[in-house]
Amino acid sequence: MIIYISGGARSGKSGFAQEMALKLSEKPVYVATAKVWDENFAERVARHKADRGPEWSSIEAERDIHLQPIARRTVVIDCITLWLTNLFIQYDEDMERTLTAFKADIDSISAMEGTFIIISNEIGMGVHAATEMGRKFTDLQGWANQYVATKAGEAVFMVSGLPLWLKKSS
Repeated sequence: MIIYISGGARSGKSGFAQEMALKLSEKPVYVATAKVWDENFAERVARHKADRGPEWSSIEAERDIHLQPIARRTVVIDCITLWLTNLFIQYDEDMERTLTAFKADIDSISAMEGTFIIISNEIGMGVHAATEMGRKFTDLQGWANQYVATKAGEAVFMVSGLPLWLKKSS
């Protein structure tokens, strides 16, 4: 089952997802999709790692998440935005190829047994991007988020550290 968690920057998405995973499993998996671009980002990654305890297994994968050893596990995938960025660069900013590759990965994950808590950012709720590439990526992110939300059994929107349930499994 996919559980989709979205929200703005610093809305509490990761903490909420980690708490949820720990309630579901004593040995959850954390898949980090980030590519470390600079020293500041490396510090952010280190802080994220420090937030998790020894019960977590960590996997760093920039794409092809479905190829990782995640089947039949409780997994936090953090996050779609960085995952899409990696694909967008790989496919030379081609939106169609990027979205196709992303959807194929999501379809493969949704076919697996396990619980997959997938985090994303709602980047389209803020100021419009100043560049063509930024606007393309905002559109791409919105379409990717919609796709995951439709595949999800549950969907949560985080606002100021509080969960707003958009879709709940029965």
